[in-house]
Amino acid sequence: MTFQPDIAVIGAGIAGSSIASHLAAHRKVQLFEMEAQPGYHSTGRSAAIFSEAYGNETIRAFTRASRDFFYAPPAGFASAPLVTPRHVLVTARDGQEDALDHFTELARAAGHVEPVSIDAALALCPILRREVLSAAVLSTSPADIDVNELQQGYLRLFRQHGGVATMASEIVGLERDAQGWRILTANGEFRAPIIVNAAGAWAGEIGMLAGATDIGLQPLKRTACLIDPPVGHDISAWPMLLDVEEEFYLKPDAGMLLLSPADESVAEPCDAQPDELDIAIAVDRLERATTLKVRRIASKWAGLRSFVADRSPVIGFDRQAQDFFWFAALGGYGIQTAPASSRIAAGLILGNAGERDLDDFGIERSVMSPDRLVSEAAIRT
Repeated sequence: MTFQPDIAVIGAGIAGSSIASHLAAHRKVQLFEMEAQPGYHSTGRSAAIFSEAYGNETIRAFTRASRDFFYAPPAGFASAPLVTPRHVLVTARDGQEDALDHFTELARAAGHVEPVSIDAALALCPILRREVLSAAVLSTSPADIDVNELQQGYLRLFRQHGGVATMASEIVGLERDAQGWRILTANGEFRAPIIVNAAGAWAGEIGMLAGATDIGLQPLKRTACLIDPPVGHDISAWPMLLDVEEEFYLKPDAGMLLLSPADESVAEPCDAQPDELDIAIAVDRLERATTLKVRRIASKWAGLRSFVADRSPVIGFDRQAQDFFWFAALGGYGIQTAPASSRIAAGLILGNAGERDLDDFGIERSVMSPDRLVSEAAIRT
């Protein structure tokens, strides 16, 4: 017998996987992914770290609301810890002191952060150049996120609830009729009364296929690479090193050092590839700030982080396309906010007001609704 879903979720990155797991506990759900495996694009390429100081006010609220899940997930959700402590050392050069003060103010509201002396900063990360270091603060509340463990946990729940995943099924058409949505894929036609658009960088294109509101989604490319650690140093306990104006970041990763120029290059939805110039920029910035000499690039990659103009998520039903739900524009924060954002999104779809127990964290539904982005110029006619 053919599976007839109540809800079709498009995109099997962390957004689609997490919301599908919640919905499948209450409805029949089919998850569509254009790649052969879930999490191939942004989710699988993320240097995810849990930090309540990252992002705008909305992102920080979602992150605060996700903390308990990461540190004490439901029994059986994961076979290993979802997070491992990773301090973040934020550094400033001459002229960056005001930016460091601003970061410190935000970080203090989110967790423990304290100024550290130059000597203390060098003890924490001995490759720093003393002569260019003006000031530093240490945030001790962040943690590395095991992205694969998180996503696999959601996918296990999804399957346990009877959800059906359809891989290698690019969406080529969406049409609505009296019976609901016709979903045209590379593997044939499917139907569902409700569509959830969790397609990451492709969410804007999926919206166009559905005739939904143009939310102005823009994918931005971020580049990263792995480099060798300095000889004779145990880097396992090093903090993540972050330039206060995000000119680069460096963090230990499975015995190597992960380096990024923290770039945001405008891109179209694609299988993002690293640019040699961006890698060179990252290396130059690192070598200016530290004594490390990069002899080789062990591996390199790029991913897409998608935003709308106000850099807040878009979560809610579209006003133009009936029964079309946006779960998009999560930017580079989709992983660290997944526990709370997916619960709220699923709650809105199921009609239980979006998990009101999360209200204490200051999550405002109006600032994530797609309606906030609607203007006469943005509505397709």
